[in-house]
Amino acid sequence: MDGGSGHGFVPPSTSFDKSRVLDIKPLRSLVPVFPNPPQAPPFVCSSPFGPFPPGFTPFYPFSAPQGLQSSPDMNQYKTPPAHFSRIPPHFHGVVNGDAEPSRDYDAQFPNDNSNMGGKHDGLFGDPKQAAPHLRASNSSRKKAKKSKDPGVSLSVDNGKGSAKNFVMAFSSLQMEDGNRELVNYILTTFDALRRRISQIEEAKESPGGGIKRADLKTGNILMSRGIRTNMRKRIGVAPGVEVGDIFFFRMEMCLVGLHAQSMAGIDYMFVKGGLEDEPVAVSIVSSGGYDDDADDADVLIYTGQGGNVNRKDKQVADQKLERGNLALDRSSHRVNEVRVIRGVKDAVNPLSKVYVYDGLYTIQHSWTEKGKSGCNMFKYKLVRIAGQPSAFAHWKSIQKWKEGLSSRHGLILPDLTSGAESIPVSLVNDVDDEKGPAHFTYVPTLRYLKPYNFKHPSFGCNCQNACLPGDLNCSCIRKNRGDFPYTSNGILVSRRPLAHECGPSCPCFPNCKNRVSQTGLKVRLEVFKTNNRGWGLRSWDPIRAGTFICEYAGEVLDSGKVYQERDEVESNEYLFDTTRVYDDAFKWNHDPALLGEEPSAETNEHYDIPAPLIISAKYAGNVARFMNHSCSPNVFWQPVLYEDNNESFLHIAFFAIKHVPPLTELTYDYGIVQSENYGLQSNHTPHGKRKCLCGSPNCKGYFG
Repeated sequence: MDGGSGHGFVPPSTSFDKSRVLDIKPLRSLVPVFPNPPQAPPFVCSSPFGPFPPGFTPFYPFSAPQGLQSSPDMNQYKTPPAHFSRIPPHFHGVVNGDAEPSRDYDAQFPNDNSNMGGKHDGLFGDPKQAAPHLRASNSSRKKAKKSKDPGVSLSVDNGKGSAKNFVMAFSSLQMEDGNRELVNYILTTFDALRRRISQIEEAKESPGGGIKRADLKTGNILMSRGIRTNMRKRIGVAPGVEVGDIFFFRMEMCLVGLHAQSMAGIDYMFVKGGLEDEPVAVSIVSSGGYDDDADDADVLIYTGQGGNVNRKDKQVADQKLERGNLALDRSSHRVNEVRVIRGVKDAVNPLSKVYVYDGLYTIQHSWTEKGKSGCNMFKYKLVRIAGQPSAFAHWKSIQKWKEGLSSRHGLILPDLTSGAESIPVSLVNDVDDEKGPAHFTYVPTLRYLKPYNFKHPSFGCNCQNACLPGDLNCSCIRKNRGDFPYTSNGILVSRRPLAHECGPSCPCFPNCKNRVSQTGLKVRLEVFKTNNRGWGLRSWDPIRAGTFICEYAGEVLDSGKVYQERDEVESNEYLFDTTRVYDDAFKWNHDPALLGEEPSAETNEHYDIPAPLIISAKYAGNVARFMNHSCSPNVFWQPVLYEDNNESFLHIAFFAIKHVPPLTELTYDYGIVQSENYGLQSNHTPHGKRKCLCGSPNCKGYFG
């Protein structure tokens, strides 16, 4: 037949018997007919992983490198087949902390900016590479192309971003089974790249006002390059992911294998059971999309998926015992462990959600009841397994403290700043009877005895409104090599030799987004007594990577005074010194090769400070004086320069290295004083140094 498919074909009238009734069936229901020899080559049935005979090529996802395919699982666990995928296979996007995902399988996705997910295992790729039965239609691909937002073009096959340029190469075993180092590396790589893409997109005009989803583009890049782990689905712990870990994007959970569904709330797999395989749940996300009872820190009443609960374009119906609901039902009989992720509102950004991994639960009971819509809903009672570290329980306690429903145990002062900060900082000791640190004067910023004297005079910007990303007419942006140092929500994009902010003398708006370190605290902090390291600092709020925490406030010491009183200075425990030696192995910025960029000054993480800066917070300082040292810190310092009355002032700002859960101690690297009297690699604590008690696996044994 011409055209191949025969669609709309009319046979010649001479061979057409009108007395016969043709039995027309859809093409998908026809049994395939293979030609017999010698007219055509014999039909070949090869393993999807090869080897393949000449003339035959594998299709996606079996076209991945051979090293990426896993060996058969001895536990006989199976992931759901393609026809059981609850999310359309064509990748449009993923839901993150900025939007609420749906548990419904039959979600519709009108355009590229919708909150969509990928395949059931989170493996995304070019739809043209997908198997024919998994591809989206041509019309849907055209719609997606038309509706594509004017963001950065991210090519994944240009050769510049190949895996060989990565700092860490992933083996097939690492992709199947993770560890803590791999998980941290993946999350750091993801957020660094996401921040950079956000910076690029925000510098471009968007006439259509489309939603820019840097997290989706970042996830697509990393998955297409195999930068992920725990791809092998499993019941129980996801190796490398710890109870209490937090995530600001759903894609982060996909990349580390905690919850493979980029959108749906129930993730499951197939196991051997009787005559046929049956689905069992491996993880769930409870984030408020359904009518869950999630107030109890140890018990979760979870609502099943489906029933068009969150669909305004369809009538609400009874939920069906299929897919995720069936998996939860089977898990209730098997009593297998289920990973539970709870979504809560972000205290800093109420429009976003934070996902906290609350550990392993078991389903102890299931039933059906009438929902608010009057339709039958499945309910599942999950109970937390005892003996796990506290996670969601911390969030519930903090919520009660903030609302005044319960008092903070060990509270000494509700605000040790006495109103100097816009957000109170509590002082707590639930360890011993000490009533507080030695007296000091709280000051929120640096005390300069005299301004810096630079070789070249520096002036602020002339912007009359707010400084805009990419506006090269702004002198402050030009000093930052044409880029805003921060994203629109105040997140530092990258470590840089020196960050230039708009100062008090700049005529731009006081709320200019280039004044991040000058606008005070962003999170609710707490000074607390540690078990063995004196007083420490932690936060009641979750902290996103790149968030400004505080600056190091105190008195700037004159270099001559430091030399004259060096013995007193060396004994000062509240000292910050930019001349110390810091860990050069610490890398935080994105890999330019992932975006096809050439390495530039923007990726340089070595500080370029105009002159040494030494700050003493012994008698006057702020919360930064309570941050302890760690050889594996979660905070780093960034030099920031801004002008006031045509004089330049250098400041030290602290930012989060990674996502920090609530009530986790904040630490940074104190560095080591440069000296010729001892070696940096000594196995013993050098003279004048302090013994390190950070407890990190990478502990050097001393600091200072």
